Amino acid sequence: MRTVTLRRSLVALFVAAISFGAITQAQAETLRIGYQKYGTLVLLKAKGSLEKRLAEQGVEVKWTEFPGGPQLLEGLNVGSIDFGVTGETPPVFAQAAGADLLYVAYEPPAPHSEAILVPKDSPINSVQALKGKKVALNKGSNVHYLLVRALADAGLKYSDIQPVFLPPADARAAFERGSVDAWVIWDPFQAAAEQQLQARTLRDGQGLVDNHQFYLATKPYAQKNPKVISTLIEEVRVVGEDSKADPQKVTEQVAPLLGLSKDITLTAVKRQGYGAQFLSPEVVQAQQKIADSFYQLKLIPKPLSIRDVIWTPPLKGASKAQ
Repeated sequence: MRTVTLRRSLVALFVAAISFGAITQAQAETLRIGYQKYGTLVLLKAKGSLEKRLAEQGVEVKWTEFPGGPQLLEGLNVGSIDFGVTGETPPVFAQAAGADLLYVAYEPPAPHSEAILVPKDSPINSVQALKGKKVALNKGSNVHYLLVRALADAGLKYSDIQPVFLPPADARAAFERGSVDAWVIWDPFQAAAEQQLQARTLRDGQGLVDNHQFYLATKPYAQKNPKVISTLIEEVRVVGEDSKADPQKVTEQVAPLLGLSKDITLTAVKRQGYGAQFLSPEVVQAQQKIADSFYQLKLIPKPLSIRDVIWTPPLKGASKAQ
């Protein structure tokens, strides 16, 4: 009787071990992607081509939406996602906070796709007039750097304004109520405010910032799954080139997903940069300048080396970051 009981116990343990191994294996074969309300990843998700290609490699894709880049990179930092896309500034703050991330690729500049907005009837007509005013922005997002650069260009210090840190939805509500004097925001929220609220553009990124979009991954995932990451960037590039060639088609597809009119969506689509590439030395240097600026302003606690967190694609013929 004891022998039978012992055998049953061993069988149960064996089955449990197999089940645990299967779960662990399934987790290892899942690519968890973080995306925002707008951008090339939204198009890739809708297209479904990535799922088909990665299924051939035995990889399942799971998607999670985030309200902004800082929130997305927090998800990456705590291990809830493996890959995502943000503007220029969030990865700087994330790296400063100790996130184990790597820059994988970037999109071409889109300086018109972010701006400092004021209400249509605001007496503020220049960046200089923001002195002492309340300015809403998502802390650590791409527009944080735009604000810093715009103030410096206007001869103001960052301390000359009152930053009000709010995510996009809350910032728009504050902007509409008149609780803040200006709002620094990106598309499609920017395009929506321009058309729905007749918000005026005080200054966009032209001549101040590149406003690159960066694709990032956790270091462990990128190092263990280079083929998956390379496949992902290939699919992002294809979707981007298609979007660049036919913005109207993209608008028809994306507008319902965003819950925005086609006019607003088309404006945002046309202002976006398309054509994902692996990082060049010039882009790394530009990102280093952003990191240095935030350290000098004491917005991050330590100096950073961007070169230390650049992923090098393993594929033959791929351009490598320096």
